Amino acid sequence: MDTETIRRRRWYILGVLTFSLLVVVLDNTILNVALKTIADPDAGLGATQSQLEWAINSYTLVFAGLLFTFGVVGDRLGRKRVMVAGMAVFALASLLSAYARTPDQLIWARALMGLGGAAIMPQTLSIITNVFEPHERARAIGIWSGAVGLAIAIGPVTGGLLLEYFWWGSVFLINVPVIVLGTVLMVFLVPESRNPDPGRLDPAGVLLSIVGLVALSYGIIQGGERGAWLEPGVLGPIGAGLAVLGLFAWHEARTDHPALDVRLFRDPRLSAAVAAIALVFFAASGMIFFIGFYLQSVRGMSALESGAMLLPFAAAQLIFSPRSAALVRRFGAKAVCAGGLLLVSGALASYWAMGIDGETPLWLLGTVFFVQGAGMANVMPPATESVMSALPREKAGAGSALNNTARQVAVAMGVAVLGSLVASVYRDGLGGRLDALPHPAREAAGQSIEGAHGVAEALGVPGLVAAADGAFVHGMQIAGGAGAGIALLGALVVLKWLPGRDRAGVPAGEAERREAARV
Repeated sequence: MDTETIRRRRWYILGVLTFSLLVVVLDNTILNVALKTIADPDAGLGATQSQLEWAINSYTLVFAGLLFTFGVVGDRLGRKRVMVAGMAVFALASLLSAYARTPDQLIWARALMGLGGAAIMPQTLSIITNVFEPHERARAIGIWSGAVGLAIAIGPVTGGLLLEYFWWGSVFLINVPVIVLGTVLMVFLVPESRNPDPGRLDPAGVLLSIVGLVALSYGIIQGGERGAWLEPGVLGPIGAGLAVLGLFAWHEARTDHPALDVRLFRDPRLSAAVAAIALVFFAASGMIFFIGFYLQSVRGMSALESGAMLLPFAAAQLIFSPRSAALVRRFGAKAVCAGGLLLVSGALASYWAMGIDGETPLWLLGTVFFVQGAGMANVMPPATESVMSALPREKAGAGSALNNTARQVAVAMGVAVLGSLVASVYRDGLGGRLDALPHPAREAAGQSIEGAHGVAEALGVPGLVAAADGAFVHGMQIAGGAGAGIALLGALVVLKWLPGRDRAGVPAGEAERREAARV
């Protein structure tokens, strides 16, 4: 495909790439609505809260651990080719997830899905960076980021509709027709591209990163499940995970073909932008994980109704993501990104400050979701553009992988840390009510709010449902406060290190892009 054809088709190419991105994001947003059903021993798999966390984290950890490797593979073999292969793997893993018969089977199928997602995601940004000239790239990335909002809008409602009429596995089967259509469009419209000087693979680094992240997540999730953080079974995996990740960082700083080039972080603009992406997703992901349980278990909504409640969040993403580039041109990336993080911090703080509980008006919840979505929409595009513009075009694969690795690791850690925090507060809140139950019922009720509801219905335990709802809501309030603090930290990092506007009022980096556009 010649350069002039690519230039004419660039917006169609962007449309195909964002449509393909929907597959990766759609899967997780649908899954959040289906978690309660999967936890049901009759309608689902009877998964515990820790198993549900692993169903999410097995995907995100494999995804994050392999992103840089697939960025290099795409640079070497061809980004379009690797992306098509990734979509085929994603389709197969979706089928295996849909027909899983145990929580463990679902966890392993989700890990395979993470492998496919890792092959897809870095290629999208790499192709965008190569197709669009610098003066159009910010707008294209804004639209690309808006696809995340579109998936958030489609996912919960689609998941609710599917669960209304079909079994829980249908939320994974929906991926297959999307993949087929996206692959056909990609074959005919998307150009092939490669890095003329691709790097080498780093299998040792990949292995160290995955082992370290899995061990760390395992220890954190065990701490929340047990309600005790000073046991060897909790401290051992956490310590081992941190040690392996330290070894990973040491290895990456010394190899000439790193899976994650830690030397890139010498650029303060790139470092601050990556930190902003990681901290905003860490803060928000754990709360999004629990919203489905809150709406369905505490508020008694159906899956479809709870999915519809997330539409304000999605609408804010769709409204503000494409407009963030204009805001950056006017106010600078620092102001826009910091403002977005402060909005997210305020939205999460409201869980605790306003005492959100089982009686909170739905319009107020919708407002909180909208503010959180607006905040994230003004963090992702400018931060992503700061990462991509800090690197030369031939390193687009590395920049894309760095951006998405930060996001996926943050999602995994956010679900693990904030999820474990909620689990600990939940168990402590039930207190003596668990001691009065028979051993199997005590374990089921202590592991999740859905388990407590099931025990109360089966054994007719008075007051257990109200106690479980209250304990869960209190845990969610505490986690909201913690998430707000993380997002506030992100805002401080951005204000300190992300470049703002120069003395002429031009956003940092914009002068270089304008000059490139004139050449």
